[in-house]
Amino acid sequence: MGSKPTGWTADPRDLLRAGPEFSLDEFDRAGKPGFRGKKKDAAALGRERGKLLSELQERLFAEGRTDGQRSVLCVVQGLDTAGKGGVTRHVMSMVDPQGVALHSFGPPTEQELKHNYLWRIRNALPRPGLIGVFDRSHYEDVLVVRVKNLVPEDVWEPRYDEINRFEKELVDSGTIVLKFALMVSHDEQGIRLMERLDRPDKRWKFNPNDLETRAQWPDYQAAYEAVFQRTSTEWAPWYVIPADHKWYSRLAIAEILTQTMIEMNLGWPEPDWDAFDMRDKLAEMMSTKALRASLADTTDTVTGAVAEDAKVQREQIEISVDDKDESQVAARAEERAALAEVRAQRAAQLAELIHTKQQKQRLVAEAKARETLG
Repeated sequence: MGSKPTGWTADPRDLLRAGPEFSLDEFDRAGKPGFRGKKKDAAALGRERGKLLSELQERLFAEGRTDGQRSVLCVVQGLDTAGKGGVTRHVMSMVDPQGVALHSFGPPTEQELKHNYLWRIRNALPRPGLIGVFDRSHYEDVLVVRVKNLVPEDVWEPRYDEINRFEKELVDSGTIVLKFALMVSHDEQGIRLMERLDRPDKRWKFNPNDLETRAQWPDYQAAYEAVFQRTSTEWAPWYVIPADHKWYSRLAIAEILTQTMIEMNLGWPEPDWDAFDMRDKLAEMMSTKALRASLADTTDTVTGAVAEDAKVQREQIEISVDDKDESQVAARAEERAALAEVRAQRAAQLAELIHTKQQKQRLVAEAKARETLG
């Protein structure tokens, strides 16, 4: 495959996934698990991944517009200053905004309190074809509620299992659930809060209640640890992201989202109509001049689209293989087979181009004849 750019040495999903024995005491919040580069390398790789992620998101959106049922839900949790807003601004800005559904959850309203705590969550779930982002989520009902004793323990304790069942229901209905917990260190949080106080343009972000939350740091760490241990499931795992380096946390989340969407095997939906038939009908509503202009652009338009599609497919294959041991014969054979399929598809699309041009040449001639007779 040639030399690799400085980047991931392993799939961050394997490195950052929380298990039943997860311990925050042993977690390095300034770490950069699996990434061998520096901040500038992360910026370059982020731009590269952003292009691919944008293509994948468009395919998911197209699938949702044509009766597809799949969606992606990104749950983002973390204490104040952990970088939740940055994830939305930097990661989700890579894709088309119309394909993203963002919801922020604060204290429940009076209306929401009249319902089960999952009611407002269900109302905010992403529609098919969308990437949903929850800035805080249903986990507030086993975090804040627990730490602040807003309800008795016998109320919040059963919610771990309820949440697991709820998320299994989502996954079974076609929603991929990705849960990201941004874990900042106590010292780094203090530095970031102080910066908000120092900078006139950032003071609006500071809330005196942030100090109350900070004073309850040990309780929040215990609550988060319980969440990771009890709700990181096979179908909806938690990825605990070191957040002292914002560039790393953003890159890790972008990589996990990209890897996940690659595995969705997203393609362009096939229409239930025939392009040649529709081209005939459209041509009846076009002038000879317009048809000639369209014919002149055909080769460049189609070959450009075919080349871009093949490029996206090759990138997906390369990223998937990079995550494996390249010395394995099976992995390399799988790569060769996948690339051969891409070449075959490209050849078929270019063969269709010949027939498309022939049809459009005929349509130009027919239009010219109509205008002459008219």
